[in-house]
Amino acid sequence: MFENSITIYKKLLFVLALGIFTLNSGLAQDSTATIGGNAKPSDEVYNTGKTLWQQNCTSCHNIDAEKKVGPGMKGILERRDRAWLKPWIVNSQAVIASGDPYAVKLYNEYNQTVMTSFAFSDTELDALLDFIAYESEVVAEVVVAGGDSAAPTDGGGISSNYFNLLLGVLVFILILILTVLFLMVTILNRFLNQKEDLDEADKEIVAQKFNPFSIFQSRAFLGGVALIFVLVVAKTGLDGLIGVGIQQGYAPTQPIAFSHKLHAGMYEIDCGYCHTGVYKGKSATIPSANICMNCHNQVKVGSPEIQKIYKAIENDRPIEWVRIHNLPDLAYFNHSQHTNVAGLECVECHGEVEKMEVVEQRAPLTMGWCINCHRQSVVDHAKDNEYYDRLLEYHEETKGKAPMTVEQIGGLECSKCHY
Repeated sequence: MFENSITIYKKLLFVLALGIFTLNSGLAQDSTATIGGNAKPSDEVYNTGKTLWQQNCTSCHNIDAEKKVGPGMKGILERRDRAWLKPWIVNSQAVIASGDPYAVKLYNEYNQTVMTSFAFSDTELDALLDFIAYESEVVAEVVVAGGDSAAPTDGGGISSNYFNLLLGVLVFILILILTVLFLMVTILNRFLNQKEDLDEADKEIVAQKFNPFSIFQSRAFLGGVALIFVLVVAKTGLDGLIGVGIQQGYAPTQPIAFSHKLHAGMYEIDCGYCHTGVYKGKSATIPSANICMNCHNQVKVGSPEIQKIYKAIENDRPIEWVRIHNLPDLAYFNHSQHTNVAGLECVECHGEVEKMEVVEQRAPLTMGWCINCHRQSVVDHAKDNEYYDRLLEYHEETKGKAPMTVEQIGGLECSKCHY
């Protein structure tokens, strides 16, 4: 008779208790969206800035106030405005040469170490500065959690104290509801206990205690946990097996700190100048030391990294560069066929190398990745090429005016890539 009402009230108490904890956690997390006066950037801006920071800045700067090779980044937009910082990041040497007092002071303070120049766009510079401004305050808040600080505000001028106030009001309301329900259940229990006409079944229901931990002991809950555990283990194992041999994201440390961003990006040196076989050979080839010396017999001769090249030449030993893009021996690949004949740009397989301080493997280089490319790539070089005349004629008869792809000229035949 009373089983449903009593059980529902007791379960409501348990759910509301969980609700208080969840809401407290969620709002506490939301309240960190604005820290130190810097609103968190949009996901796109934040991720762009984070990538630029990790790839270019972490070797010399800490995100907090602690000094590294260069100064810590906390409060950077308070020390200098964007109009000053952007030219400094792009070409610090030019700012120093202009006689800027702050730049000269900074240069002398850090043992006249010149910061690397970066060919960032204005959008990238803003994203980087937004990331640094926000993230440096996040680190500071974590470090001094619980300390006295002024109430920070976000870009719209909303104080974080409002989040705390809202949190307090909602928690108070939930506690009030929880108290009212608890009183209702208590009064109802007392009332029912005083009734003398209850049968034994009803008395047993009234006297029973709700144990929230019984949920975690139920077969349904334990079965669900076991199923999730099995699925997670199976998915992890499957991903591990599928990922064998895939080195996407591989960015090893090289024996010489060569910057593609500086050479291919800022100075726009063509890939074929250093990788001499990229347009005419099966392999792109690794540049020899004498190619480096075409410039560095005059440029930055005293640099420690350039001295490593001199030492390799003096010892008559090649520089032991670490190979990044490496196909298995069972796969045949010809650079000139793709770059010279097909006209592919380097960026299509290697990513924007001209923006990489440390080169990494951007593409998975799996068989599926290559097959998808052959299915989608149009054979533009077939026009006015006698070799393809009969293929084009057959293609027009069977496919009409649809563009001819690599797949349709045998690009998916096993023997094309596997001996």
